[in-house]
Amino acid sequence: MNNTLLKFYRSKIYTAVLLLGFLLSVGVLGYRFIAGYLWLDAFYMTVITITTVGFAEVNPLDTPSKIFTIFLILTSIVVVGYAISIITEYILNRNNLEDIKQRKMQKKIEEMAEHIIICGYGRNGKQAAKKLLSYEKPFIIIEQDKEVIEKFKDDDLPFVLGNANDDDILIEAGIQKASTLICALPNDADNLFVVLSARQINSNLNIISRASEETSYSKLKLAGADNVILPDRIGGDHMASLVVTPDLIEFIDNLSIVGERNVNMVEIKVEQLYNAQHAKTIKDLDLRNKTGCTVIGFKNNIGEYIVNPEADTKLIPGSNIIVLGRPEQIMRLNSEFELE
Repeated sequence: MNNTLLKFYRSKIYTAVLLLGFLLSVGVLGYRFIAGYLWLDAFYMTVITITTVGFAEVNPLDTPSKIFTIFLILTSIVVVGYAISIITEYILNRNNLEDIKQRKMQKKIEEMAEHIIICGYGRNGKQAAKKLLSYEKPFIIIEQDKEVIEKFKDDDLPFVLGNANDDDILIEAGIQKASTLICALPNDADNLFVVLSARQINSNLNIISRASEETSYSKLKLAGADNVILPDRIGGDHMASLVVTPDLIEFIDNLSIVGERNVNMVEIKVEQLYNAQHAKTIKDLDLRNKTGCTVIGFKNNIGEYIVNPEADTKLIPGSNIIVLGRPEQIMRLNSEFELE
């Protein structure tokens, strides 16, 4: 159930509870001061009257007490009936809306293509999702812990409940049309199994896997992972680098910080920059004058990287350029070449 409907039903339930509390208070006070009952007897009479259980009154009622009892019974029929209907409606609609939401999510997944699949929503999975959200990249999370999904489902994150080791779950997440798979499971053996399964289903998939042990690196590569990340080694290396070259690492960290409209570095396919009838050069793009951005890297069509490429480097189809700039310059680049 989405947040708006949930708040709506909760407000109605709170109203029903308040009405019942008010009715109970009126009944107790009425029997105490109109019929002259003791507080416990007044409470007892109020409860059996509101619930219409049919027990006899504590003491015979006089005329004012009978009139009050008639009023209390008629009012309680309305209030209790309203409360029961609201609670029943909430329970039924909660189940129905969960089913509708699940079907809507599955339809959305079926329509997705060139998306990213994240296996596991632990520490690494959350960081990956956060980064992808910042770059507005479409992704789906496979998570087998229902409590985790319940905790984060209100963030409108697209979850598939199940074990990523199951081929059916991978297919349900749209692996056949996905561009990238991120294996962020805590167990290396699980990641290895997922990589093997994913590579069999989609041979063109870009697979990135985490590994806890260095001995798992070669196994994951052999299984079909394009990249294997060792978070512990990267973390230790990063901390040591902060000792050896602190200013340089701090500068690089600032480049990596991504928030809303706060991107400093992007990778762009050459085909997005011009209609490749003939090869242009970096100089022909004139990015510095048009947008303020600087080309700091080039990746050719066979995957070789060149740092700080020459201005006469030809931008052949299938190659990428890496561009550096301030957030406003990156936005100008996106607008100039209609990249968004």
